[in-house]
Amino acid sequence: MPEALITPVGTARESIDLLEASYNEICELIASLGCPSYRAGQLFRWAAKGVPIEQMSNLPAELRARLTERGCFVFLPQIRQKLVSRLDGTVKYLFALRDGQLIESVVMKYRHGNTVCVSSQAGCRMGCRFCASTLKGLERNLTASEILGQVLAAQQDLGERIDNIVMMGIGEPLDNYDNVLRFLRLVNSEEGLNIGYRHISLSTCGVVDGIDRLAKENLPITLSISLHNIDTEERKRMMPVTAKWSVEELLDACRRYFAVTGRRISFEYTLIAGENDSAAQADRLAAGLIAGLGRGTPIHVNLIPLNLVTERSYRSSRPDAVLAFQKRLLSRGINATVRRRLGPDINASCGQLRYNEGAEA
Repeated sequence: MPEALITPVGTARESIDLLEASYNEICELIASLGCPSYRAGQLFRWAAKGVPIEQMSNLPAELRARLTERGCFVFLPQIRQKLVSRLDGTVKYLFALRDGQLIESVVMKYRHGNTVCVSSQAGCRMGCRFCASTLKGLERNLTASEILGQVLAAQQDLGERIDNIVMMGIGEPLDNYDNVLRFLRLVNSEEGLNIGYRHISLSTCGVVDGIDRLAKENLPITLSISLHNIDTEERKRMMPVTAKWSVEELLDACRRYFAVTGRRISFEYTLIAGENDSAAQADRLAAGLIAGLGRGTPIHVNLIPLNLVTERSYRSSRPDAVLAFQKRLLSRGINATVRRRLGPDINASCGQLRYNEGAEA
């Protein structure tokens, strides 16, 4: 079996995580057990839906026993806490992973279907000053199965299909590139959840080499850039990643990404009172995006009024300042919308997720 699927369990033996196995890898496993090839399809379909081995009803008991003896397993994150917003029905989960690590995920309900916001890491090392996820640094990367498991566990608990995925939870997806890419391919599999790439958004704070790698995959997902300031020196104070890659280098990578994929990039811009919400900053944002991406390139800016993080001193821009900022962008030819705030009563909004504790209701 490929090394990526094998994880240590204690010191006695290794275990094989079937939830993150591709179809070809399942075929290799079935062949190694001397079983008929059609069993691979059966096993893959069960595993891709998060069904434990003992419940795979159309597999012979002998095969299920041999899989277990081999150290194979299917594990979904366990719900430690579930909070439901009284305002809009948003659901936040505190999940426990196989090693006891805790993460959070959010399901948002829209007229067009259910969207799950998943985490890609336990904690985050990017250090963005307005985000709760990074307060205690990075604990570890999540495996592809731990990311996929969030989708499956939420879907099973709700009894409703998940239609869309946003990778905007805890962690920087492009800092966990290989596991995230494997997750994207698994969740798109026709034999699994079969969620189309165009229904998946991935948000990055600006990991330039990761953006270039992702462009080469040519997956029709939506790439979102967590920008928040167009000036490199000002952005450094908010987002330490800017010390490695300037705004100019980030926009160059975005231009290359669009040239390869033809996919419009969305820019997220959290509005913070007195930091980045002035009329002059709106003008600089519009001019900088047009100059950096090229006139005629489709641009969308998603404005996000800051959500409260108690450990931070930042405060959200006033509603009239948010609307004024949006109007100014629109007048300069930049498509700009204001993100709807969901789940504020359960700390489920953008920037509020934490990796090791539940929010208070």
